[in-house]
Amino acid sequence: MTSDAIPAALLEKAYAAIDAANGSDPARVEVDGRSVPAAVLYGQRMTQVLARFRPDASDALKIAARGQHIERFTIPRETYPAGKAGYFRWRTELKNVHERRVTEILLGLGLEAAFAERVGKIVRKDRLKQDADMQVLEDVAVLVFLTYELDAFLLKHRPEPEKVAGILAKTWGKMSEEGHAAALALNLPREVVDLLHQGLAARANAED
Repeated sequence: MTSDAIPAALLEKAYAAIDAANGSDPARVEVDGRSVPAAVLYGQRMTQVLARFRPDASDALKIAARGQHIERFTIPRETYPAGKAGYFRWRTELKNVHERRVTEILLGLGLEAAFAERVGKIVRKDRLKQDADMQVLEDVAVLVFLTYELDAFLLKHRPEPEKVAGILAKTWGKMSEEGHAAALALNLPREVVDLLHQGLAARANAED
């Protein structure tokens, strides 16, 4: 097996193994009358959006998309201190866990170490704007958020429009131009577009 492609059967086994790991998520969501683990649904949505956004994605990127949040539920945000320092510690630990678990799963399936390690590095997304696969993964994650999670996010933070504007602007800044085009094609609500512009203007003013 090469480091950039694997047999289709192994790709499906990788998906199934990641879904099985995510199957322990205590959070459940209703889909077509069925209750499914939220983490499993998220991974499957990442796969679906990646297929539309980048149908020629490498196998490593496909697996990274399925497993970018693998077992995220095992490290709740509230187990770390409040504030920026606690948040960044939490984010770093998430990266470590995601990279380690997806690598372990792929090695357990008999995949080459170079391939497994590459998937783990993509999942970490430490080199956005420099690594093409990492950038696509970030774009897809944002598109999944905008497509499936935006309404709940707005409802939760509706009393904090400035915070929402800042988060949207920061998220936008992490995307590529191709990602921006795909996001705009979603026909986002006017409220979201206005908040995004507000946040981008605030960031520009802060940089002056």
